[in-house]
Amino acid sequence: MVNEIALVLLYGLFGWEVAVIYLVTGLLIAMIAGWVIGRLRMEKYLEDWVQDLQAGVAHVEDLRKDWVDRIQDGVTAVIEIVGKVWLYVILGIAIGAGIHGYVPEGFLASMMGKSAWWSVPLSVLLGIPMYSNAAGIIPIVQALLEKGAALGTVLAFMMSVIALSLPEMIILRKVLKPRLIATFLGVVGMGILIVGYIFNIYF
Repeated sequence: MVNEIALVLLYGLFGWEVAVIYLVTGLLIAMIAGWVIGRLRMEKYLEDWVQDLQAGVAHVEDLRKDWVDRIQDGVTAVIEIVGKVWLYVILGIAIGAGIHGYVPEGFLASMMGKSAWWSVPLSVLLGIPMYSNAAGIIPIVQALLEKGAALGTVLAFMMSVIALSLPEMIILRKVLKPRLIATFLGVVGMGILIVGYIFNIYF
């Protein structure tokens, strides 16, 4: 929820007030979301191999492997994971690049004002497929605010890009079952929506 690069860039561009808002709200959402998901007792929706690791299940042959074998196993696992998700990651990046490169910032800003109740959820929905790192999203945030977009809506947009990006969800699928991913999206997304509405009301 809180990216150190985004925090420094926000401080440099908008001052300490906006940076502190981002820091505090991001930490609150992360802690509350973690607490809520923990209370839901969803460990059974971890993938089986993760549950085995938590239970301390290990194969005897794995315990006897030397470092060379372990490194080779790691390389094999990386190749296997990348082979399964690369197409979806590229698709997510392509969608994000399309939004980033071809959707005018003025058009986005016009939908991110305070007046429309749907601007905050729409900004979150737009942010999810827009794959970008923290450094890449800050210039967009700056441009949107300069064009009149509301602070809360833009913060919700930025948080959704960083915390709920489509490629990250695809990668998380390797360790989380769909129901847990959906719960994560719902809880964190609700927190982001609340932040957006609060800051649109008070700022």
